[in-house]
Amino acid sequence: MTTPAAPVPYGAWVADEKLMLLDSASLYFRAFYGMKDAVRAPDGTPVNAVRGFLDFVARLVTDHRPTRLVCCWDDDWRPAFRVEAIPSYKAHRVVDAVAGAEDVPDALEVQVPIIVDVLLALGIARVGSPGFEADDVIATLAAASTVPTDVVTGDRDLFQVVDDARGVRVLYTAKGGVARAEVVTEAVVAERYDIPGDAYADFSALRGDVSDGLPGVPGVGEKTAATLIRLYGSLDGVLAAAEARDPQVRGGIHDKVLAARDYLAVAPRVVQVRTDCPLPAYDDRLPARPADPAALVDLAARWNLRSSVERVLAGLA
Repeated sequence: MTTPAAPVPYGAWVADEKLMLLDSASLYFRAFYGMKDAVRAPDGTPVNAVRGFLDFVARLVTDHRPTRLVCCWDDDWRPAFRVEAIPSYKAHRVVDAVAGAEDVPDALEVQVPIIVDVLLALGIARVGSPGFEADDVIATLAAASTVPTDVVTGDRDLFQVVDDARGVRVLYTAKGGVARAEVVTEAVVAERYDIPGDAYADFSALRGDVSDGLPGVPGVGEKTAATLIRLYGSLDGVLAAAEARDPQVRGGIHDKVLAARDYLAVAPRVVQVRTDCPLPAYDDRLPARPADPAALVDLAARWNLRSSVERVLAGLA
């Protein structure tokens, strides 16, 4: 990977290149739950997630015109290094404690290999890293990018990768969907949470996240977490202030922070995305035509995907 260029404000970029990184699982889960499961292939296999995912890709390519695109993949949805640090991490989503399998609806699980096959036939890069989540892949690619970069996700954990100086933004789909995704920058993070724009990870560790099984500091909610980060800048700063009994904060808050010292010692290893994933060779250039037209035709016919494939091809063209 290339070394990141010197910081340049997003609006000042003059290069005609733009990288788009997709949080693939976020998008195909959204497609699965957002489109009726009556959408099926001729053999009865549900394909609502496949068609929805492809429609999302078509819309994103058409609306945002990236020149490079990577579908980032969860090669490991619950990495061992995070579970070792905090065993409750995503534990509520485990359906098989022995195999460590995620609780994914059968009707969705059968569609994921179809998405993989279609992306291969299209020639759109799909990149994962063994032992890491898609979030880590996204963060690694964003950190190495030398062009404006948009991250498409419904996961606010990725707010920590935004970097106004380097042109890294998040297109947040949780509320408006792909068509009306919210553009999140450091300035947006700062305004929404009343914290420094680059402090989201430490803020999230303090607050916790029930959806990921992260307890946070008991008794410290979002507003208090924001106050602490705003005052002291980082988790280390918060701990140092608690130990010193800094009078800017009520003593009860210091007690709560100190009681959670063991959690705070390991939380950053779980909350912070990694930017050092080993990645395979890949070509992220957006293809002007399918890599394997014959395979794409066969897949479209077999899985009843013609209209969605045509929309992707129109976007690529």
